Amino acid sequence: MTSAQHPPPDDETPRTNAAEPSSGLAQGYAEKAGLRRTAAGHVDVLGSAGGVQGIAESILPGLVFLVAFTLTRDLQPSLIAALGAAAIFTITRLVQRKPLTQALAGVVGVGISAWFANSTGKAEDFYLPGLLTNAVYIVAMVLSIAVRWPIAGLLFGLVRNEGLEWRKDPLRVRAYRLGTWIIVSVLALRLIVQVPLYLMGPDGLAALATTRLIMGAPLYILGIWIAWLVTRPVNAGSDQPSNPSSSAP
Repeated sequence: MTSAQHPPPDDETPRTNAAEPSSGLAQGYAEKAGLRRTAAGHVDVLGSAGGVQGIAESILPGLVFLVAFTLTRDLQPSLIAALGAAAIFTITRLVQRKPLTQALAGVVGVGISAWFANSTGKAEDFYLPGLLTNAVYIVAMVLSIAVRWPIAGLLFGLVRNEGLEWRKDPLRVRAYRLGTWIIVSVLALRLIVQVPLYLMGPDGLAALATTRLIMGAPLYILGIWIAWLVTRPVNAGSDQPSNPSSSAP
């Protein structure tokens, strides 16, 4: 005769993790933002910028445009060269059988930039969409701080397995607001430096293109890394970002 089965004690009763839906939302947002994490659960600052290949995809089309325009002073061939560079990256990813999302986004971005420059006949307008995008990101992040949904919390909450539970802790909300302000400051610094160069017209083109390279992925990586450090939980002594030099996928 088998003994009657009793339900497990309260502390053994299976429970649905209430944070799972929140974690899924945060994970989806972080993945769309391109955030990466290592096997140890740390933020991969290089991977968040797309790795070495992703950084090259973001830098080289603009560099090709600058070199071509400097040599030829002819706008349309320079725009075609930039589009060609972006297309080569897409073909490379097809051959490598890697996801095309970032490369296709790069082609679209270069295409929009080329359309702006070709429509106005001004070479400096090739960089105008990037300036406008920075401004939109700044507005979105400031709004996220104002409504107590700071972007840094949505991004880093996944990596730290916090989901959206951090929103219940005023100290964590404050930390993620500070982290978001750091990212905002990076974007604002780009505009402070680059908008005056853009307004200089052809005379500021070379300097504008150069600062776009320097203040692009390298500055983004630095901003993400600092924001990660300042938003660390107090009791997370081992919560360290991965070494950018060893994080390439």
